[in-house]
Amino acid sequence: MAVYGHTYKPYEGALTAGWSRFLVVPRYAYESVFKSKLVGGFFAFCYLCPLIMLILIYLHHNVGALAALRFNVADLLAIDANFFRFFVTFQGGLGFIFTVLIGPPLMSRDLANNALPLYLCRPFTRAEYVLGKLSVLLILLSAINWIPGLLLFGLQASLAGGGWLSANLWLAWAIVASSGVGIIVLSLLALTLSAWIKWRTAASGALFVLFTIPFGLGMLINGVFHTRWGHLINLDILIQTVADGLFRQPNSMGFPNWMVLPLWAAWLALGFLCALCLLLLARKVRAYEVVS
Repeated sequence: MAVYGHTYKPYEGALTAGWSRFLVVPRYAYESVFKSKLVGGFFAFCYLCPLIMLILIYLHHNVGALAALRFNVADLLAIDANFFRFFVTFQGGLGFIFTVLIGPPLMSRDLANNALPLYLCRPFTRAEYVLGKLSVLLILLSAINWIPGLLLFGLQASLAGGGWLSANLWLAWAIVASSGVGIIVLSLLALTLSAWIKWRTAASGALFVLFTIPFGLGMLINGVFHTRWGHLINLDILIQTVADGLFRQPNSMGFPNWMVLPLWAAWLALGFLCALCLLLLARKVRAYEVVS
């Protein structure tokens, strides 16, 4: 439109608040993510476990229903730390598969098509761009992990009474924190691989390899050198070790005592990994790429 035609008018609508501007990215990303029937179907499947555990909690406190189904209360699972730990671990595994499906293309498409200048030429910083892409995974993974976990905890607390709640309030923090650690680590890894590996299949394969190959390699190091420090390269064991500390279940994986990784070492290793991912993202997310 020619400017001299005097028909140009500036935008006069409402502006997005600065603090929530990064949420524009996931709002449009979800439209692309859920176009796939596979992704939508798997996301719905992730709620099967919470539904089953909700039924178990209800039956545990409903004597009439148990009598009709000819169940003994003692035969049901105890609603304790093991119950919620299993939920967090199982949903974390589903979250990993879900991340493999949706994580790799989040940034690779923008970088492959040189679309970053379209974002960064607006009042949108690099940090907001990364946070927006990261929140795509953080929100969806939270929706299938710690959020339904807290709902299950709330249902159990309401049925069991105030005494159970006061004695087990720490479990709510364990659910949120252990889930949050896994979600943040997984999301940062997926986003970093998406930024540095522009081919979606290769990025998905790299994410899968990072959680599988180091397990065997770490066990080999531990066996050959009779040490426990080989676990430092095993992301799954690092996350499980942190969850052990939060759920007050030392060595739930059943390793010999000399192979149990110290809790402080697991926290330190995961913190270093997250810092490394942020550094790699800072180097990659630029409006223009200079090739020498």
